Amino acid sequence: MKVRLYIEGGGDSRSLHIKCREGFRKLLERAGFQNRMPSTRACGSRNAAYDDFKTALRTAAAGDYPVLLVESEAPVNLPRSPWHHLQSRDGWERPAGADDDQAQLMVQCMETWCPADRNALREFFGSHLRENALPSLDNLETRAKGTVQEALANATRDCGQHRGYEKGRRSFELLGQLDPAELKTHLPHFVRLCQMLESRL
Repeated sequence: MKVRLYIEGGGDSRSLHIKCREGFRKLLERAGFQNRMPSTRACGSRNAAYDDFKTALRTAAAGDYPVLLVESEAPVNLPRSPWHHLQSRDGWERPAGADDDQAQLMVQCMETWCPADRNALREFFGSHLRENALPSLDNLETRAKGTVQEALANATRDCGQHRGYEKGRRSFELLGQLDPAELKTHLPHFVRLCQMLESRL
């Protein structure tokens, strides 16, 4: 089976789409999928990712398994289906033929994955990282998107010009250095993503 991830991220920039795919590829390789990698497509906005996913689902060849991967933008409670969340928050209907595993969520945003790995943050940002500004590791997925993004900015503001946290190129570079084992410890929806890949690849 060929898993194809349609990912929210990269904005409208072709160069950022490349960086987004690189970040996710490196993270998934580190998660143990290096010899059976899913294909990844950075779609830009969440609406674009949903539209691209629906098109891929309609036109999928035999053996293709398209998967939508977007930020939840709000709390999500397992084992509730991500499709219920996306319908209530975004008004997105589950496309005909899509199963539960074909909707995957970054809860509440991609940035939530970053503070889950403190060692990667220390290595990436250096000695000026202010760890006490980072959100607690307990129940990370309950932290609001704005809270997490602000915490990362505050924690790295002393790291020097163009060396602090920035959404875009820097965020995707950091993504590729995260340890999946640390993410699995603190992020139930990252565990769910890896379980889907294990079962489908």
